[in-house]
Amino acid sequence: MGVVNVTPDSFSDGGLYLDAEAAIAHGHELARDGAEILDVGGESTRPGAAEVSVDEEVARTRPVIEGLAGIGVEISIDTSKLAVAEAALDAGASIVNDVTALRGDPEIGVLCGERRVGLVLMHMQGTPRTMQASPAYDDVVDDVKAFLAERTEAAVAAGVEEELIWLDPGIGFGKTLEHNMELLRRLPELAELGRPLLVGTSRKSFIGKIDGSEAGDRLGGTIASSVLAAAAGAEILRVHDVAEAAQALKVAGAILGGPSQ
Repeated sequence: MGVVNVTPDSFSDGGLYLDAEAAIAHGHELARDGAEILDVGGESTRPGAAEVSVDEEVARTRPVIEGLAGIGVEISIDTSKLAVAEAALDAGASIVNDVTALRGDPEIGVLCGERRVGLVLMHMQGTPRTMQASPAYDDVVDDVKAFLAERTEAAVAAGVEEELIWLDPGIGFGKTLEHNMELLRRLPELAELGRPLLVGTSRKSFIGKIDGSEAGDRLGGTIASSVLAAAAGAEILRVHDVAEAAQALKVAGAILGGPSQ
């Protein structure tokens, strides 16, 4: 899953692809590099990010999705707003990636059920504005697992087909460095939920907390964490640097004797 941020303030590439034509060109590049899904977002969810109006989020994302529809990859819309999700699906998206796991707007579940499209449910403690204030858990893996199980039930109750649901532990969303490390080490426990796991570690701050790097200098940490996540059971990896991640996975797969994809 390649990241297409149509935002001025995302943590690592804010403003680079705010122009629709630039974002569309970037999406084409990611697809050529091996992305099978393009995740288009019009509102930053970095810690402390400001909220964006529905009209602005639609204005940012809809032209990009229309420009990328039909190029041979699936498109997901990274939003927690019903109107944005609906506009994106109308424009050609086939997956809704909701960082609130239907808590922001439960009607997104009804929409996904009616349209029979994919839905990503992510764990986040708090909101993007507050999530890194003082995250705490009894046992982060047990707590996240229970949350994702409950949210899956809620999505199914709203009409979403269970086989169309993916689960994301939300690396960096209301977690300390230690929480992130524990989730990555114990991914097989989350895989017990029986749904595909989506993991996004790309360029995130936990890498910088380990080695002191800035967001633009975390490719090595992204590759290491992504390959280990895949080996532990992640089926979808959300990354900014698709070509490098794809190459790393092919080499790791060949070494481990598995499929070289």
